[in-house]
Amino acid sequence: MKMLVMAIMALAMFALIGTSWAVPPGKTVEFDGGKSPGKVVFDGKIHADKGFKCKDCHSGLFKMKKGADKITQADHKDGKFCFTCHNGTKSFAPTDNCTKCHKK
Repeated sequence: MKMLVMAIMALAMFALIGTSWAVPPGKTVEFDGGKSPGKVVFDGKIHADKGFKCKDCHSGLFKMKKGADKITQADHKDGKFCFTCHNGTKSFAPTDNCTKCHKK
C-alpha cells in the first residue's frame, strides 16, 4: 500500500511538472547534431515562458524519449518536427538562423 501511495505521488508530481516545463528551469537538453552545424540545444523554459506546455509538442510532433526522433535537413524544408512552428510565420524560420538552435 505504501508503494502504491508513493507511486501515485510520483506520478502526480510528474504530471504537474510535465505540464509546466518541457525541461526543468535552468536546464537544457542537448541533441547531437551529427553532420549538422553543431549540437542542438533545447531550452524548455524559453518555450514555457511563451505559454507552451510539453504536451503541445509531445502529443504528435515528437516522441517523449530523447533521441527517438531523427530530424534531418529535409525536415527543415518539409515543415516537420520543430519546423511545424519554426516556419517564419508562427515563429522564426530556420533559414539563416542556424545558430539560434545549433551550438558549436
